[in-house]
Amino acid sequence: MTHAWVVYESMFGNTREIAQAVGEGLRENAQVEVHEVSTATPVPADLDLLVVGGPTHAFGMSRASTREDAATKAHRPVESPTMGLREWLGELGSDRAGTAYATFDTKVNHPRLPGSAAKKAAKRLRKLGASQSADPTSFWVEGTEGPLVDGELDRARTWGRSLVRG
Repeated sequence: MTHAWVVYESMFGNTREIAQAVGEGLRENAQVEVHEVSTATPVPADLDLLVVGGPTHAFGMSRASTREDAATKAHRPVESPTMGLREWLGELGSDRAGTAYATFDTKVNHPRLPGSAAKKAAKRLRKLGASQSADPTSFWVEGTEGPLVDGELDRARTWGRSLVRG
């Protein structure tokens, strides 16, 4: 059976909800663990599929400064205040050959909003030797803090299911 991890960074809980829904979809045909980014180590050497997701900040993956900015604007504590995908991917190691990956992000539902954390994460994973199993995918959020746009959790489950076929 496919061994998969879903690793996410979340500010306001929307990306966590998407990560959990992706994990639910994957569980139909894979052994799955879902990890918040600061708890996602060590990554098993025999991992078959790594699914990585985070919020889009300043046209890409968050930085310490954009997480601090999000925390000051939030009406509640942020979920991933100290580590983001950018730092986690930097510590992942240079040989992920044999590991397939898929990336997702959450973005404010605005038709012409540029940038994608998913595309930036995919580029980093490619450089580490992993092989892309799906195009980077965005899930939509109403406003900065959410909630998710109606139907996005179902779409995330379906996307997760599509990553591993039984």
